[in-house]
Amino acid sequence: MTMPVHSSQTPRDLVRIQRALLSVSDKSGLVPLAHFLADRGVEILSTGGTAKTLREAGIPVVDVSDVTHFPEVMDGRVKTLHPAIHGALLARRDVPAHMQTLTEHAFKPIDLLVVNLYPFAQTVASGADAATCIENIDIGGPAMLRSAAKNHAAVTVVSDPADYERLMAEMEKTQGHTTYALRRELAAHTYARTAAYDAAITAWMQGLPAEGAAATTPLRYGENPHQSAHVVRTGDTGVAAARFLQGKELSYNNLNDASAAWELVCDFDLPACAVIKHTNPCGAALGKDAAEAFARALAGDPVSAFGGIVAFNTVVDAAAAEALTKLFLEVVLAPEVTTEAQTILAKKKNLRVLCVKKDAEGQVPMTFRSISGGYLTQQADVVRPTTDKLQAVTAATPSASQINDLIFAQTVCKHVKSNAVVLAKDGALVGVGAGQMSRVDAARIATEKAGDKAKGAVAGSDAFFPFTDGVEVLAGAGVVAVAQPGGSKGDADVIAAADKAGLVMVFTSTRHFRH
Repeated sequence: MTMPVHSSQTPRDLVRIQRALLSVSDKSGLVPLAHFLADRGVEILSTGGTAKTLREAGIPVVDVSDVTHFPEVMDGRVKTLHPAIHGALLARRDVPAHMQTLTEHAFKPIDLLVVNLYPFAQTVASGADAATCIENIDIGGPAMLRSAAKNHAAVTVVSDPADYERLMAEMEKTQGHTTYALRRELAAHTYARTAAYDAAITAWMQGLPAEGAAATTPLRYGENPHQSAHVVRTGDTGVAAARFLQGKELSYNNLNDASAAWELVCDFDLPACAVIKHTNPCGAALGKDAAEAFARALAGDPVSAFGGIVAFNTVVDAAAAEALTKLFLEVVLAPEVTTEAQTILAKKKNLRVLCVKKDAEGQVPMTFRSISGGYLTQQADVVRPTTDKLQAVTAATPSASQINDLIFAQTVCKHVKSNAVVLAKDGALVGVGAGQMSRVDAARIATEKAGDKAKGAVAGSDAFFPFTDGVEVLAGAGVVAVAQPGGSKGDADVIAAADKAGLVMVFTSTRHFRH
């Protein structure tokens, strides 16, 4: 696939690496990379602790202060913010005036920048005081990374130690050069990384958990083959930071669906399983263990489960693994997979299996979504439906078992695309109406999916019923109880319709739109 060139200059495909600046907080892989560069005659510039590490390894290095002719000052706060560095990174090699300016000031171009950022997130997570956290906000690093990434037509920028091997492999293959395709890809990684780093700082400044500087990994493509894509890890919890146990490479859609599945099961304390298709649950259930929860979730819609993503909030053991191998699935994820279960799942060599670490108790992550010209951010919806929030509004009141199912239905419903109506019975999902433009259509689809299982089931709705029609559809299918937020101008009419049908109705006072 040919990558578009978004630049007024036409980049050369191959650019020789002759001069590099290395300045990293994470020293993993640094010395082998520097040896590789030095062995190929690359001049290496460096700063502070990085320069010290390289010298101790016997690698020739030039201090940045010898290039800028200005010492590191203010405890290292100012060291690379200098025209001799940024001019060397930003100068367009195809513009004679730019190159003349470098010559006039005795600046030499920098062809490779290797920088990773101060460990801001780790510092926050350690419980450090505010002053220490602020000192771990990197300034020079992001500035250099952005300069190099902007000039990726001529400059190679590496912001993640995971990319060192790729860089060395390409330079080995091309006799010391890099290709435009790699430079552009690494530049995209870099901008994603600095954006996530800034988002973590923003969250901390606002008193929210700072999940950290990002690690960026390219994906084969996005939702469709013509779309490029990356996954950006912002911490050590959740799907983006999952430990990959086996299977094919994860795709954009795999990860998106896996995240939806993981978020759903994490809303339950009892052993739970969710089966996800296109970010919506087609099955979800509680059980005494993973095997039982999976069997009950699968029974909700075994047809739609084909090719699905399955998540557990509990350990996957041999019994669960045996059941999982009987169905074609794309991804299985859980907080733990036993050794015996791993052996069984390995029979399905293409099945992706992930171990995922849960967020800390009480942590409220931020969500981000792109829009035209920008992005939206908000706190994740971590509010769980609970018994104390249920208010019976009909003449009939819920039984203990109905209360449990109503809580289950509302919990699942918050993970279904709006407009959403779900049906549940005995702690298992039996029908889903997702992503509809009208609530009555969502109710109709949920009852059609449930079929005879709608009789005696309860319903959950992510938002209020504006009219009586949705409740009438549910009652006509045999649903016996309904949970909804309430708050509509038509509440009185809706409650009256529920009473007429002999339904139990409870209000939760909490809307759970998921767009």
